[in-house]
Amino acid sequence: MPAWEQALRQFGARFFEAAPGLVTWILLLAPAWIPIIFHSTGALFVASVVLVFDAYWVLRAIGVVTGVYGSMLKLRRDGKRDWLALCREEAAQGRLDPLQFLHLSVIPTYTEPYHVLERTVQAIVDSNYPDELKLIGIITRETDKPGWENVARLKEKFGGRVRGFYHIKDPLEPGIVVGKSAAMNWGGRWMVRVLTEEGFDLSKVLITDLDSDYRVHPEYFGWISWHHAHEPLRDYVIWQPVPLFHNNIWQVPMAVRIMSASTSQWQMFLHSRPHRLVAFSSYTCSLDFVHKVGYWDKDVIPEDSRFYWKAFFTFGKKFSVKSVWLPIYGDSPQARDYAATHVSQYNQIKRWAWGITDVPYVLARFFQHPEIPLWLRFRRFMNLFLNHLNWIFLPMLLLFGFSVPIWVSTDFSLTDLGQTLWGISGVLLGVTLSTVLFFLYFEIRMLPPKPAEWPMAKKVLIYLEYFMYPIVGIVLSVLPALEAHTRLLFGRYLEYRVTEKV
Repeated sequence: MPAWEQALRQFGARFFEAAPGLVTWILLLAPAWIPIIFHSTGALFVASVVLVFDAYWVLRAIGVVTGVYGSMLKLRRDGKRDWLALCREEAAQGRLDPLQFLHLSVIPTYTEPYHVLERTVQAIVDSNYPDELKLIGIITRETDKPGWENVARLKEKFGGRVRGFYHIKDPLEPGIVVGKSAAMNWGGRWMVRVLTEEGFDLSKVLITDLDSDYRVHPEYFGWISWHHAHEPLRDYVIWQPVPLFHNNIWQVPMAVRIMSASTSQWQMFLHSRPHRLVAFSSYTCSLDFVHKVGYWDKDVIPEDSRFYWKAFFTFGKKFSVKSVWLPIYGDSPQARDYAATHVSQYNQIKRWAWGITDVPYVLARFFQHPEIPLWLRFRRFMNLFLNHLNWIFLPMLLLFGFSVPIWVSTDFSLTDLGQTLWGISGVLLGVTLSTVLFFLYFEIRMLPPKPAEWPMAKKVLIYLEYFMYPIVGIVLSVLPALEAHTRLLFGRYLEYRVTEKV
């Protein structure tokens, strides 16, 4: 390749990388720079846009509330059913055989203490599914000798209760970005090779990419088997459970508890909008699916969303992510002390927001797949881009968008129209924020029991902290996302940091 062509391609790739962060900052500062440049006319334009947006946000808040409520009802409905019994009933009637599927749980781990892994594996072996249809693979680094000891203890304790218990030792191949995605790349390839040698049909092995602190619902494997057997396009599906970060919810500080609650409920809302659902954190698909996609990328940080996009460009319109109407329970970030816990939460959100790197990845492949309908490529790309953009832009515009034109344009602030629009915007903002009451109600219904030793006053007053969400959300959600966008803008790439567990 000529030097000029190579330089041009590098410039194009860098431009695609920088574009999302550039757009973020342009829109974020728009309420200030538009009135400065266009004076009162610009201030009126910004105020009108913010007013329309605030009205839209009221309607959207109602949609989020109804979506979360609908998801909660489905979780409660399916959580009460005996899915293994339904699988056996289906097999006995001779129509389908859901019990033809084996479940392989692959757990990448690094620095996690033994008791965290023990609870995760305990949930797998205790789940309501035949022991002979469960497989467990735990990934450690080749150099992680304490991790080896943990796996040996787990295999000794639980190995007799599953069909296979595998220790996958990751050599950290050259050129990788150390993290979960690279670990799953090695683990996926290792399991395909070993299970193929052992004579397993890869299409009948359902692999769950399971975070080390996640605990599956007792009915999870039965639910997946029953629905996978009934799904016509089962070979092109990722099954996504609803993550609830409730395992240690009463042991973490207020701000972390608020972020965990908001993240859980946002995921519940996404499950009410199937076209917006993507792979998140822990999910299930067939091992043959993984092999055909080409495994997880080993040079990226956001393993889940990147795997989603690889599957989309591999299978096209046949591919989908479908909801599992059961929760999967995760830990909230909890580090060695109060300050470190908040830093860990900040870094976790920043790592999730680093999924903005999927934007240049998708743009580079957008026109290379004419076999996928253009409308489908465009809709999914816009869902990706707008989700990451709105993560930062919408909360800031909602809280401060109308005030900025008044601050920077004295002439507009003195007009009756300016004062009227400011008052209307304040009312709409108040209505939107009042939806916290609904989310508080949902959280009360879903949370585990509070510690018995807590006094009654603390058990009641702890719910008032959820009204701090606007402040906590800016500090622990908007700011880390903004940092991720800004890092990508200037080419300061993120390093993977394991969320600390205690």
